[in-house]
Amino acid sequence: MGSLRADFPILGTLARGKPLVYLDNAATSQKPRQVIEAITRYYESENGNIHRGVHYLSERATVLYDETREAARQFINARSTREVIFTRGTTEAINLVAHGFGSAVLKPGDRVLVSTLEHHSNIVPWQLACERSGAELAVIPVLDDGSLDLDAFGRLLDDRVKLVAVTWVSNALGTITPVAELVRRAHAMGIPVLLDGAQAAPHIAVDVQAIGCDFFACSGHKMLGPTGVGLLYGTEQWLDRLPPYQGGGDMIDTVTFERSTWAPLPSKFEAGTPDIAAVVAFRAALDYLTAVGLDAIAAHEHALVDLATERLTAIPGVRIIGTATPKAGVVSFTMDCAHPHDIGTVLDSEGVAIRAGHHCAQPLMRRFGVPSTARASFYLYNTPEDVDALVRGVERVRHLFA
Repeated sequence: MGSLRADFPILGTLARGKPLVYLDNAATSQKPRQVIEAITRYYESENGNIHRGVHYLSERATVLYDETREAARQFINARSTREVIFTRGTTEAINLVAHGFGSAVLKPGDRVLVSTLEHHSNIVPWQLACERSGAELAVIPVLDDGSLDLDAFGRLLDDRVKLVAVTWVSNALGTITPVAELVRRAHAMGIPVLLDGAQAAPHIAVDVQAIGCDFFACSGHKMLGPTGVGLLYGTEQWLDRLPPYQGGGDMIDTVTFERSTWAPLPSKFEAGTPDIAAVVAFRAALDYLTAVGLDAIAAHEHALVDLATERLTAIPGVRIIGTATPKAGVVSFTMDCAHPHDIGTVLDSEGVAIRAGHHCAQPLMRRFGVPSTARASFYLYNTPEDVDALVRGVERVRHLFA
């Protein structure tokens, strides 16, 4: 994997005068030259609006946009491109489903089941949907190691639950949830499942048909792509049932002042002019990940997480938050001598970029009795030398504050 670093020009940056060590990949990934060139090429020679022009550039942009949809379908193994909706990211994708459920499915007394592992983007949309519909939010607890309490999950599944909406990979702890089992048990009760794949799609091979989920959401910028683009997968059965999320642009079939009708999938959920350049460049990211191989990426990150965990645990006063197995490329920790923000600041002075805070997962932080953690998150371009830099920085924190 080390040879891939040459594809990422930003990794040659000096941060605070030190070589950049980028360990904030759960927040956003860096972009390979292929993605950067795709954006530049689009604006230099391919820019046009899609699905509405008869001139060369419009037709060219339309072809590129639609080719990305097919690439995305293959990446997650959806049955049809009609089941692949482009959104601005995971948050918008979940809001789209929550809006539809709040309008067309949920009734007073119904429940939406989430977990303690969720980040705010898979909590707040459901709270809003429940407020609109009179439904309730129920929460699957987690065990002390950060894994889901599957016994509690089973007890919570009843005929009041109209949707299970859970993360595949925790952004704060790295916990990988057993999604196939969750789907199997929910479907046995006739309950659909939405998977928040924001932290899964960059690191784990996704096969929505094999898992059997009803919805899957992810963000392009966390998987080497640009900001402003993401995916919502939904089965045609569910997407046909849900009402449009926004109105205008390509999502209409006919419009009169009396009433309007909707375009077929996927256009029904893609109102207005999308971020076409981001979608086109997202294709380059998908191609890049496919060429490297998600299994190889997962194995590489697993080795880095094991190494970082072993090295950090050996430092007095370091506490790892979330020790469940399996884990994706996240090591979340606290120190008895320093606040996570102090850890992040000292590491930044050494050129090491981590995240310090509640990671948009405040209920999870409360579950572990901490206001925040320091989080190092790895990706395919990170190396054992990056772990060395992280450990040196944490040792310096201890030297300064202990």
